[in-house]
Amino acid sequence: MKLAGKRVLVTGGAGFIGSHLVESLADENEVTVLDDFSVGSENNLRGVASRIRLIRADVRDGGSLIEAATGAQVIFHLAVVCLRVSIPDPMRSHLVNDLGTLNLLLASRGSLLERFVYVSSSEVYGDATHGPMAEDHPMRPTTPYGASKLAGEAYSLSFMRTYGLPVTVVRPFNAYGPRSHLQGASGEVIPKFVARAMAGLPLVIFGDGTQTRDYTWVEETVGGIRAAAECDALVGDSINIAHGEPVQIGRVAQIIQHILGTHVPIQYLPERPGDVRRQHADVSRSRAVLGFSADVGIEDGLTRYIDWVKSQPGEPRSWLLREEVQNWKRETLAI
Repeated sequence: MKLAGKRVLVTGGAGFIGSHLVESLADENEVTVLDDFSVGSENNLRGVASRIRLIRADVRDGGSLIEAATGAQVIFHLAVVCLRVSIPDPMRSHLVNDLGTLNLLLASRGSLLERFVYVSSSEVYGDATHGPMAEDHPMRPTTPYGASKLAGEAYSLSFMRTYGLPVTVVRPFNAYGPRSHLQGASGEVIPKFVARAMAGLPLVIFGDGTQTRDYTWVEETVGGIRAAAECDALVGDSINIAHGEPVQIGRVAQIIQHILGTHVPIQYLPERPGDVRRQHADVSRSRAVLGFSADVGIEDGLTRYIDWVKSQPGEPRSWLLREEVQNWKRETLAI
């Protein structure tokens, strides 16, 4: 299947990864974005606003999903409540991530859909029992969020086996880049490190900094998602989308300090509940099946991201909330 001339629905399309995906699709496809804007922003879509249809709705509302999915040929499902929300409020995580997915599958069941792409997460694996982590790595999520994403995978694939819905599951690892979330529960470590370093504030690490993530430049993440959607051989299957290199959180902080030429201190706080210690994607299957590779290394990617941040209006200190996420609870840190 080729992603050109298609009627495409993207749920969560105003979010970080979603908005980049919408940008990549809008030139050649008729794109509808469904988002409740609890995290995403219309500003993320301003470059394509005139070329897309926008529906403000919650995936928990089955009626809105029926309206949005009617006539769609390809659906990318990215709408989600993030990991840190799931710790204090696992029921909300379940209702949005699981019930929302089921609602969308039900809305899609009677359509002439060519592809339903469920955008999962590396969090379904939990901690690496061995590395690198291939698609058949044990699924042992450490948080309600990871469990909810795994449940969404199971629901999606069950709809293929029962109803013939053409489902593909993609598992992106840690995406970063322009428009990545900084504030609130969705805020991620790289944008927080950069904003704090530019403001002359300590870089906060939960734990000892040796925990690893597999960071992937967002445009390459989107390229992998698109390639997986177009691959007929992946219908009914799942695939990792990642750079394929484990990077310690402490090393990320050091690279950012070096690029910015700043020596702000690193502040170590207790580990957070459910935090994954080690992740490293096996990307051999995406290379073999999709001919896909993510080639932007962490130093290059962080340089690109920092250049983008410097181009944004405002002062770094003004971008930071007085509340930071500490142990996935809302607590105040001095800034």
